[in-house]
Amino acid sequence: MLSSCGKPAPSADEAPSQQIVELTVWGAEEDMELLQEIAASFQARYTEAHFQITCQPQSESSCKDALLGDLENGADVFTFADDQVAALAAAGALDPIEDAASIRADSLSAAVEAASVGGTLYAYPLTADNGYFLYYNKDYFSEEDVQTMDRILAAAEAAGRQTAMDWSSAWYVYAFFGNTGLEVGLNEDGLTNYCTWNSTDGPISGVDVAQAMLSIAASPSFSNRTDEEFLRGVQDGSVIAGVSGVWNAVAVQEAWGDSAGAVKLPTYTCGGQQVQMASFSGCKLVGVNAYSEHPDWAARLAEWITNEENQRLRFERRGQGPSNSSAAASAEVQNSAAIAALLAQSEFSQIQRVGGNFWAPVEEFSSSMAQGNPSGASLQAQLDRMVENVTAR
Repeated sequence: MLSSCGKPAPSADEAPSQQIVELTVWGAEEDMELLQEIAASFQARYTEAHFQITCQPQSESSCKDALLGDLENGADVFTFADDQVAALAAAGALDPIEDAASIRADSLSAAVEAASVGGTLYAYPLTADNGYFLYYNKDYFSEEDVQTMDRILAAAEAAGRQTAMDWSSAWYVYAFFGNTGLEVGLNEDGLTNYCTWNSTDGPISGVDVAQAMLSIAASPSFSNRTDEEFLRGVQDGSVIAGVSGVWNAVAVQEAWGDSAGAVKLPTYTCGGQQVQMASFSGCKLVGVNAYSEHPDWAARLAEWITNEENQRLRFERRGQGPSNSSAAASAEVQNSAAIAALLAQSEFSQIQRVGGNFWAPVEEFSSSMAQGNPSGASLQAQLDRMVENVTAR
């Protein structure tokens, strides 16, 4: 699962003064072809060295764990989700960016914030689109239908099709709790969490949210699917609406053509009222390994990957929203339905900042809700257990 995207090593008769630079780049598996193209343009630009650049697929969501498992032998340049930046900086995997002023000047302020720790820039912003919204097939839904989850499920049921959302991922499950007055976030130690999702006070309780999730899961048109399964459903026609992000924009457009629609997340019925679904937001970043044998070249490559031209290319090929201000302001980006939906949803989003104990307990709880609470256990007891584990020290 690796591909070489660099020039071959120089032959013996080539000028010995030319430096041989070996660099390893980690990126999402679906980005391999794009990274190879960008690496090739980098080599065409910098001809004063012989490059051997190896591109390897590595999940952006688990990049931190892979890198810190063997930091000295890890990738020189790597893409990762912004919620990992503090841990990577604290572990010494990232050094402050030397040319921070120009990066700040060229990037959206939210992306700069996401790439910073304590006001210091530690990574290069790559995208400003790591959030989610609703895709829908216009052949089955009106603009009014997609405003509420109740009408979405009803229309899908009438069509004999499905609406998809991934409840195996706590990242998506935040959607149900985020605008209820119930809270989750990082404590001042930057490691542990606070969480009130089991609260019995306030206009909406944790049990209200759990019951709302059970009601949605009981619909014959609801399908608990991973992101990959959602896309397969779009492609085979079984799924006509679903929650996902801009990384699927090109594939959804290819599958549905002119019928492809995208809007902010709908409201859902909770505690006898309509609650706007929330979302986590964030950015993808490019980091330079502080232990790289070629730190200057690694930094140049990271900056090249994230420059305006290549962010425009990334949007063109992958539909991902640029963090570069000029690229983000382009007509092509502004006219993207997926980007417009993400911007509309941003009013109801929160930058993802949670500690590691957040994920598994929430996923255990939401798995029970998706299955209709098969154990029959008290909803309050399940919420209490979830919060106890989320806030464990």
